[in-house]
Amino acid sequence: MKIKLVFSILLILMVVTFFSSEKGKLLIWADETRKPVIDEIAKHFTELYGVPVEVQEVPFGDIRDKLGVAGPAGEGPDIIIGAHDWLGQLVANGLLEPLNFMEEMKDQFVKTAIDAFTYGNKIYGVPYATEAIGLIYNKKLVPKPPKTWKELLEISRKMTNPEKKIYGFLTQASQPDPYHSFPFFSAFGGYVFGKNPDGTLNPCDIGLANEGAVKGAYIILDLIKEGLVPEGIDYQTMVGLFNEGKVGMILTGPWAIAGARKSGIDVGVAKIPTIEGHDPKPFVGVQGFMISSFSENKALAAFFLKDYIATKETMLALYKADPRVPAYKPALEVVSEDPIVKGFAENIAVGIPMPAIPEMSAVWSAWADAITLFCSQKLTPEEALKNAVLRIKETLKCK
Repeated sequence: MKIKLVFSILLILMVVTFFSSEKGKLLIWADETRKPVIDEIAKHFTELYGVPVEVQEVPFGDIRDKLGVAGPAGEGPDIIIGAHDWLGQLVANGLLEPLNFMEEMKDQFVKTAIDAFTYGNKIYGVPYATEAIGLIYNKKLVPKPPKTWKELLEISRKMTNPEKKIYGFLTQASQPDPYHSFPFFSAFGGYVFGKNPDGTLNPCDIGLANEGAVKGAYIILDLIKEGLVPEGIDYQTMVGLFNEGKVGMILTGPWAIAGARKSGIDVGVAKIPTIEGHDPKPFVGVQGFMISSFSENKALAAFFLKDYIATKETMLALYKADPRVPAYKPALEVVSEDPIVKGFAENIAVGIPMPAIPEMSAVWSAWADAITLFCSQKLTPEEALKNAVLRIKETLKCK
């Protein structure tokens, strides 16, 4: 028993040492995909400045919660790589340091990415990768992608034959899938959370039942009522039919590209068509580098991010390791020669960052239930969305 106890204590001490920020030494938490790239950058940094840099591999899904425990205990890293929608939780708990140097550099990044890492009018991250859905199309069936919703409907009506499971356009928005339905809600001014005067999100200002959101809901419902999109179609069925060459266009993200190409589809990506002159705005996810407020080396960490991460070379290396649309404009200009990247980038440019506050967790199920109710025509969009907002406010205890 004593041997086991001693071993356990030694193991804990090793973990604490391994995860602790130390003066004069940078510790970075990165997942297995990003680690090899950061290792190379760290090596050059150490050779030039003599500053040790340790890149610790931590599973991406564990980084946020581990920082919440390790940081206040003085055992966390200097720098983490994570998602922008961690921001609300991390900033609210005092775990992140604002990056003042980013104010001077923000024009070098895609605006949506900067917005995503801005909380209370302060920038908390160096964004490097962005992601959003777009209009993916089969070039053989749709040689020229539609620029307007009217054009999309015309193509869809000509191609669609439900009996043969052939469709001009498919979306899983009615599955129900709030994430994929958001472009319809946002096109006319629907939103999840409004903003406070200081730029933070106001969880009690919910715009999912306003006039614009309702109008967007009717667009989804009209697709179903006209027989252009089956009610409740799921992702696997949608991409399966697309990869069989039975669907002209689908609304989804870059994760569908590899499967389509493997199936021999000559695939293209375009901006989601405008609806009555309005841009549908998809949710945008952004990843970036952040500095722990408990770091022993804040100035050194900021220098490392500014001079060694925010460079075209580093951003292109990160893109090569994980091909997501770069947030850094000089890198984006290089990879935008790829029409797939260019297509997704056009959607990201008009998109809205996924709300980065914990209260977002109260939204999804109520919103999804509302979509189910109006798509099945058990309630009107007005009734379903109004009930959803009331339910969300009740959950969040809004007055």
